[in-house]
Formats: sequence, structure tokens, C-alpha cells
Amino acid sequence: MTEQQPIDFNEGAVLLFNKPLGWTSFDLVKKVRNLSKAKKVGHAGTLDPLATGLMILCTGKMTKQIDTFQGQEKEYTGTFTLGETTASYDREQPVDATFPTDHITASLIEEAVKTFRGKIFQTPPAHSAVKVNGKRAYEMARSGKETGVKPREVDIKVFEITQVMLPKVEFRVVCSKGTYIRSLVHDLGKHLKSGATLDVLCRTRIGDFRIENALDLADFLRK
Repeated sequence: MTEQQPIDFNEGAVLLFNKPLGWTSFDLVKKVRNLSKAKKVGHAGTLDPLATGLMILCTGKMTKQIDTFQGQEKEYTGTFTLGETTASYDREQPVDATFPTDHITASLIEEAVKTFRGKIFQTPPAHSAVKVNGKRAYEMARSGKETGVKPREVDIKVFEITQVMLPKVEFRVVCSKGTYIRSLVHDLGKHLKSGATLDVLCRTRIGDFRIENALDLADFLRK
């Protein structure tokens, strides 16, 4: 058996990580930069702090490939709760409104989901990292200002309901770059004449890269 050669992070490496719950994407980049001592480290697609799952980090010369990885389709699994909303569309903010759910059935959800497949327009959450006139939307939202975030076209290739335990619903989504799952859930809640808030989200795939092959930080420390 030959001894594994150390990775030259400045020459360039592509690393798959399972982002921990509560970490920002930049937290993970910063940690890997410190551990690897690489001069350049970047990620190919942001994950919200309350999301977990696959992140691709590139170091050194491989940072030139970030745009290529970013453009690939993504897969997510998660859970949302019907009958309530928050300003951030997830659990980062407290519940700000409640709605009836007695009229909602599993079959009604299945029918509603069909309208969100294919190319649709969605508005990113006000509490998001989208830039408006050079400023992050979440910075304006937290200070009580109108964000002016505009709708944009995304491609929802798969949107399937995997389990219904009302008011909780589990799902799987395969989508294009730039899709906000929080917005998808929020819009589905409105379509059902109710509300919906994202509880749990995990990114399981980016292109051909899968979470099963991702490292956690403990794995990386051992390398």
C-alpha cells in the first residue's frame, strides 16, 4: 500500500463538505482556509445557516472552476410546516402569522405541487444574500427597509412530496442554480390558501457530486 500524498491546496483542490447546521457558508470557507493554509478558497453555492448538506469548496487554481460547479443542478430534501409563516420563510425568524389548514389534504398538496414544476418565476426572500444596488437584501430587511428584490426565472426539474404528516410535509427538489427553496415553500403555502415555513433543508447533490462523498470538519482534520 502506498502512502497517500498530502494535498497541495495552493496548487488546487476540490473539496466536498457537509456544512454543519448554524454555520454560514463563509464560516466554512474561513475554517478550511485556516486549516489548509491555502491563499485562495471559495465555495460553489451558498447554503443558508439553517440548511445543512453539500458544499463544494475550491482552493488555489481550482477556484477558476467555481462558476462551472455553481451552474450545475442541485438536489435538496427537507421538511416544511403548513399553517404559518415567518419573515425569512424559515426558522431564522419567529412566526409572524398563522393560517387555517383544515381544508388541506395530501391530494390537494400533490395537485398544488404540479404548478411549481418546470420554469417558474420566484422572488428570493427579503432575508437572503441577494444583492440589490450593491447591498445584501438581508441587511436592508433587518433594518426595516424595503429590499426591492425582483422575481427571477428558475427551473424546478423535480418537486415531489415524500411524506405528509400534517401540518408537517417532507419533500425532494431538483432545481437550477439560483433557486430558493424557502421561496418555493412559501409560494406553495400561499397557493394552498394558507402559509408554509421551511423547517429543515439539506442539499444532497450538486451535479454529479453527492453528499455521501462529503467530509465533515472532523474528517478534514484527520487528512
